[in-house]
Amino acid sequence: MKGVLVDSNVILDLFLDDFRWADWSESVLAEHSNSAHLFINNIIYTEVSIGFARIEALESALAQGGFQLLAIPKEALFLAGKAFLRYRRGHQGTKRSPLPDFYIGAQAAVLGLPLITRDSSRYRTYFPSVRLITPQPR
Repeated sequence: MKGVLVDSNVILDLFLDDFRWADWSESVLAEHSNSAHLFINNIIYTEVSIGFARIEALESALAQGGFQLLAIPKEALFLAGKAFLRYRRGHQGTKRSPLPDFYIGAQAAVLGLPLITRDSSRYRTYFPSVRLITPQPR
């Protein structure tokens, strides 16, 4: 069975029942969970954890959603640093993008995993080899 990496914004859409995005996120995850593992990494786990008071509640919610924790390989960590450096050099003094997105994009690139996300522009720019699964323009 193959897998997809799921960005935290998609998971939070479900957990927070986002009125704009929960339906899209639920349907795309349901579609892909039939034929692929739904992976998250430590960064995504950390971002999602902010909405929970107890680790047991987070663990239960992730298990019910079918999400599996996947370690970030060192090759992806290296690639994330290089991509972030390119970003910083191109945005001198206006560092707006958080480093975590670079870990996520690099892991998807190194492992050849599609990425389900609503934030596509940075991934398209710095990780063009990653197949993005995103909402269609409205």
